[in-house]
Amino acid sequence: MIRAVLSIGSNMDDRYALLETVFEEFRDETIAQSPIYSTPPWGVPDQDEFLNAILIVNVAQTPRELLRRGQHLEAAAERRRTRKWGPRTLDVDIIQVIDANGVELVSEDPELILPHPWARHRAFVLVPWLAADPEARLLGVPVREIVEKLDIADVEAVVEA
Repeated sequence: MIRAVLSIGSNMDDRYALLETVFEEFRDETIAQSPIYSTPPWGVPDQDEFLNAILIVNVAQTPRELLRRGQHLEAAAERRRTRKWGPRTLDVDIIQVIDANGVELVSEDPELILPHPWARHRAFVLVPWLAADPEARLLGVPVREIVEKLDIADVEAVVEA
């Protein structure tokens, strides 16, 4: 059994319905969930706002199997990777994995880098994560402390939808 933090997002089509596909997929394995947040696009500003949320799940899978499960949901939503940080129907990112012994996994495998390499820079990940788990830690550092170091305008732009 592993515990994983999943960041989900959408800025195309019926965003709520697309996020609901992930909530439904993990319904029986979810131990915490954030509200849905409206967030400005990150990296490429000329696109619609996103809806983002965090799910914390306990799954009886390997991290790679969990990755495939998220990719399957993205494919079902007809996700196309045409532009880095561009618009997407559905994004399911694994932010962090904790193994059965309570150890945070670290991986440099290009297919699944853990923890997610951009997580500590993204208010749209960290603010919802704190809502789901106020005691969250990333590589031993309280997520609350990481958020405090972000640009305040980025943090304030993450609002409940």
